[in-house]
Amino acid sequence: MKRWLFTLAACLLWMPFAAMAKAPVALFYMINTPKSVASLEAHVDKIDLLVPTWYGVDENGLVSGGPNEYVVDLAKTHRLPIMPIISANGDRAKFHALLGNETAKKAMIESLIEQAKLHGYVGFQFDFENIAWTDRDALTLLTKQTYEALHKHGLQLSMAVVPNAPGHAGEGPFSKWLWEYWRGAYDLKELAKVLDIVCLMTYDQHTRWTTPGPVAGMPWVMENLQYALKVVPKDKLSLGIGLYGYHWYAGNPVKPDGKEDSNIAANYIDADESFPLAKQFNVTMQWDPVEHESWFYFYRDQMREWVFLPDARSFRDRYALVRQYDLQGFCAWVLGAEDPKVWDELPNAVR
Repeated sequence: MKRWLFTLAACLLWMPFAAMAKAPVALFYMINTPKSVASLEAHVDKIDLLVPTWYGVDENGLVSGGPNEYVVDLAKTHRLPIMPIISANGDRAKFHALLGNETAKKAMIESLIEQAKLHGYVGFQFDFENIAWTDRDALTLLTKQTYEALHKHGLQLSMAVVPNAPGHAGEGPFSKWLWEYWRGAYDLKELAKVLDIVCLMTYDQHTRWTTPGPVAGMPWVMENLQYALKVVPKDKLSLGIGLYGYHWYAGNPVKPDGKEDSNIAANYIDADESFPLAKQFNVTMQWDPVEHESWFYFYRDQMREWVFLPDARSFRDRYALVRQYDLQGFCAWVLGAEDPKVWDELPNAVR
């Protein structure tokens, strides 16, 4: 009886602490479109960290861009931290030049610190993509230099990284291309040492470069998550969750130069487009229990068109992963693209 009472007392003592357990950090990306800003307005109290796409840098270290002042004011009112993205706009050659220029890197870092102090940012996120794998060590060095400089001013550095399991180029030419220019540049083990948050972009498994398929199938997400956890501490790892879909269809086989070529085409498609499209063609949304993603197809001009989309059910399953693995949080691309029911899955932010 005494043992039972002790156990009950221990449970009662533990329960309030369990109830107060911190939810995973809900990081949402925002682009400067009315739809993205409107989503922020509607759901600002469920977002822990806002990462807007406000800045770019060129090969000389010149940082350009600036904040949406309305968004800054809204964030201040709701005590929402802002950590803007800085990118190189996917220009591989110019980014390579930046990596090799110490003067340019110093100029970039000084500009980031200046902008953070001026606008009250908590730090910045690197979103450098389309990088040659041969720039791997140089990218790590830039990250280390920036991390150390920002930390001296009480600022944080995060990074969006392309998932790169199994850690090497695969067999086919497409896999080789992915490693050469997308996956191979990220040394997760070394980067994790000089980052506050590692945002693992576990989305875009299938894209406009591929045949139709899930945006982020669960087996693929799990493979990349487990690979990353081997070298990235879980309290630094944020799981990428895509909120958008892809729409594949037969495009124009006649190119602008008049020559004919493959006509496979694909575009991003947001929930406010995909759900009405399914209704327009009177199709039933399908759920893939293996990939944990919704999809549908329909016919137009006698040709099949495919749509794959991470809806609220898909989001819920990935959010459950974040909690199961006790990760730092999740990073969701992008505000305005989401199934509105996504927000029912999230608690209010604790400021």
